[in-house]
Amino acid sequence: MAYFAVLGALAIESPPGQWPVLRGARQRTLLAVLLLNANQHVHVDVLVEALWPERPPKSYTSNLHTYLSRLRERIDGLRVEHGPLGYRLQAEPHELDLLAFRAAAAEGKRAGDAVAASEHYRRALAQWRGPVLAGLPVPRLEADVARLESERLAVFEDCVDAELTAGRHGELTGELQAMITEHPLRERLAAQLMTALHRAGRQGDSLEIYRRLRTTLIEELGVEPGAEARRVHAAVLRGEDPVPRLPAPVWPVCQLPPDVADFTGRDAELAELTGVLGSGDGVPVAVLSGEPGAGKSTLAVRAAHRLRARFPDGQLYVPSGPRDLGDVLADLLRALGVTGPAIPDDVRARAAVFRGRLTDRRVLVVLDDATDPEHVRTLLPGTPGCAVLVTSRRRLSGLAGAHRLPLGPLPDADAASLLTRLAGGRVAREPADAARIIAACDHLPLALRIAGSRLAIRPHLRLAELADRLEDEVRRLDELTVSDLGVRGSIALSYDGLRPLTRRAFRLIGRCTNLDLPAWAVTALIDDPGADEAVEELVEASLLESGGPDETGEGRYRLHDLVRLYATELDAPDGGGLRTVLSATLALADTAAARLPRTVPMPALAREAPPQPLPPELVERLLARPERWFAAERANLLLLVGTLCGLDRRHDALLLLDRLSGYLYLQGHYADMRAGYETVLAAAGEDRPLAAIAEANLTLLRHARGQYEEAAAGYRECAKKLEEHGDRRTHAWVSANLAHCLIGLGRAEEALHTAAHARELFTVDGDAADLSWVRAAESAALHRLGRVVDALAVDEETVALARKSAEPRELGIALHGVAWSLLLSGRPSEAASAITESVTLLRTTPARSSLAKSLRTLGAIEASRGERRRSVEAFEAARDLARELDERPRELSCTRAIAASWIGEGLAAQAIPVLQACLDEFREMGGRPATSLTWLVLHRAYEAMGDKPAAAEAATEAAALTEPRDASAATLRRALLALTEPV
Repeated sequence: MAYFAVLGALAIESPPGQWPVLRGARQRTLLAVLLLNANQHVHVDVLVEALWPERPPKSYTSNLHTYLSRLRERIDGLRVEHGPLGYRLQAEPHELDLLAFRAAAAEGKRAGDAVAASEHYRRALAQWRGPVLAGLPVPRLEADVARLESERLAVFEDCVDAELTAGRHGELTGELQAMITEHPLRERLAAQLMTALHRAGRQGDSLEIYRRLRTTLIEELGVEPGAEARRVHAAVLRGEDPVPRLPAPVWPVCQLPPDVADFTGRDAELAELTGVLGSGDGVPVAVLSGEPGAGKSTLAVRAAHRLRARFPDGQLYVPSGPRDLGDVLADLLRALGVTGPAIPDDVRARAAVFRGRLTDRRVLVVLDDATDPEHVRTLLPGTPGCAVLVTSRRRLSGLAGAHRLPLGPLPDADAASLLTRLAGGRVAREPADAARIIAACDHLPLALRIAGSRLAIRPHLRLAELADRLEDEVRRLDELTVSDLGVRGSIALSYDGLRPLTRRAFRLIGRCTNLDLPAWAVTALIDDPGADEAVEELVEASLLESGGPDETGEGRYRLHDLVRLYATELDAPDGGGLRTVLSATLALADTAAARLPRTVPMPALAREAPPQPLPPELVERLLARPERWFAAERANLLLLVGTLCGLDRRHDALLLLDRLSGYLYLQGHYADMRAGYETVLAAAGEDRPLAAIAEANLTLLRHARGQYEEAAAGYRECAKKLEEHGDRRTHAWVSANLAHCLIGLGRAEEALHTAAHARELFTVDGDAADLSWVRAAESAALHRLGRVVDALAVDEETVALARKSAEPRELGIALHGVAWSLLLSGRPSEAASAITESVTLLRTTPARSSLAKSLRTLGAIEASRGERRRSVEAFEAARDLARELDERPRELSCTRAIAASWIGEGLAAQAIPVLQACLDEFREMGGRPATSLTWLVLHRAYEAMGDKPAAAEAATEAAALTEPRDASAATLRRALLALTEPV
């Protein structure tokens, strides 16, 4: 961001700490004109006149564009826009000293007292470093410069007035004498100097200033001094103070509680509140709402203290809560000087007197913990100049025209800062345990304050010990109590104010362990005609958070953790809503999975479809795009897997996870799959068949991450267990996956044998998609063994079957296989046609992993055909997709190809560290073909750099790992080497 200065010599700071100098006079002139008119359009004629005062050249338009282009090149952050009205330079006060000067001067005029006004004026005057644009004569700007000097002088005089009013005359005398020397005809300056001298006991000197002023005015202008100067002169003659000092304040009333010393964060909220309430427009009302413990009152007090200068007549604080409105008004009237019989008996009359006392005053009214919009309306002042800040557990939606600011939990950094201020430096020394405490406190200031206070009271209490206690949900609310502070009591105040049906709804929602709930689930839970009203009341009370629509269009609702824990402590409600929601969720997952393509290379668990209690039209709306439903419910379904395991419903948990995995694998959410199957495996106990399925899926995920050796061992172990349990179908899939894994390890003979075994295992209920996965392994193994003709026959059979199915994903995958075989067979044009069709088909499906694979193959085929640009584009697209899906082997192979292209572009030095990183990971994975190919590309990179020893070593390593029969590697080798050729 650039910083500009014009109040003195023209100066630019860009970047921070560096002050570039513009050498061209016209560049400096152009920038000066734009800066003096910042945020205003400057017509082209004005710019031309400033740049060429005598006669502009014919090419002035192009010259102007050139000067602007050079300015943009030299100055980082310069924002100049061009429109029909001319050019406009955009700047903020912190980017231009002129704007900062004017903003501070405006603050001074708005200030509520002389001391504050003086501070703002002094800040404004401090922006001046000398004459405007010193050393840069621009005739067109002379009038503007003169106006600015007059503006500066007026601000100085305003500042002197404020300081004289505040009684600060002693330090002004010398400053005023210097200014009067520069401006001998300035009557206001003379009057101010006379006042300062008079207060300093120098009455004679004060009268001499008047004599000089009068003489100068008569001699030069032929006029007498004006009324103000004569008034001051007369007051000095009488021995009176011309500008009486402010009397001791009697009206201002400040009832605010003390500001909290360790207040932390909320900078954005503070800025928003002070901006709204200090705007000066009408009677602004701000409502600060939020869940119990969010720190509403503390923030309101901090904001009110910041706003004191804006409301010099007082700040009234009303801790209303459940108090009687008449009592509240009586207290306010007594604070405003209305006592005894003057306080009416009628509430409305009291409200009228209250508004009357605030007429034409500037008072801030803080209503803390308000509960009723009508009470708030009664306490609103009637005339502009006042403002009202309301805090409430409720949203007070009935309060029309109010500015609403919902207050949520603290961000991580602010929560850690608050805990540190309360508990000391050990928070920073034990960040992991501190983070656990913060999470258990739900990032709420009240809970964090309690936890921090407990740590402060007990210096020897380890953070880890407190974190362990807080993570125990059974005792968390007990732990979050210290002295008279308690989270449970804070939540109870909100709960006790609810209607009976709403309380029941609150307890029901609390029984759900979901992170959040869709609207249909909340309605099904409550199972009552008044469900909508109950939900609205919970949201209004800040006990239930309402979110926007999810991917399916359903609204979402959630309880914060501490609120949910309080709900679970209450009596369990009656009703079957929980069972309805669980049944509906399991049935929705089953139906949604059936509508998605099955891409995970494991068999879907067979089971009769569960009954669906929801209306068909709702199911159709939710599952119109099944992937969107899974996206919306993904976290909740994973949580439900754990809940079902905890309820000893392990098979239901496995079935749900199987349906969810169809979506997770399709989208590359491998971490979620891993977490789910680890949960099922941990709960399996003696159920060995179930454990074997969970282990097989976990092994598949290791395979996808490129952990080939570990995955191969895992597949073999799973195969033994599955054979023991008689699970032939899962055994077949595991064997097919093992074959693919062995190909990655360079064990082609073993892979072909394993694929044949998998083919035998598939029973008659296996469909064409099952066998296509086996055939893909057979084809890849045949490529590695140099049996290209046999591989092509396998792939052509797969394509023929896929074309009969007319399923885009299945056909796209089959075309990928035949494309590679065609390339290995020396038919590159046919290969390019097949892979292009494959990519086109897969782009229409959600099968992003298959698309990434086809794009990578497209890159290799185009490289083999000499189409360098198309090749690199395909590799880059494949790499980006693989990175999103966390498919590390594919990402690395694409990165290697891109680095190979850098060698051809003369960027070998840039390619070498990237290739070395790829090499390290391929070695760790155990993939011999991939490691060999990476050594080969490194050999070319070292050759390009002239590093003969390194090149020789790389060539040796590549040769040692090369399998002569591997047609696939040989073709890929030629493609990569083609990319390394000079462009």
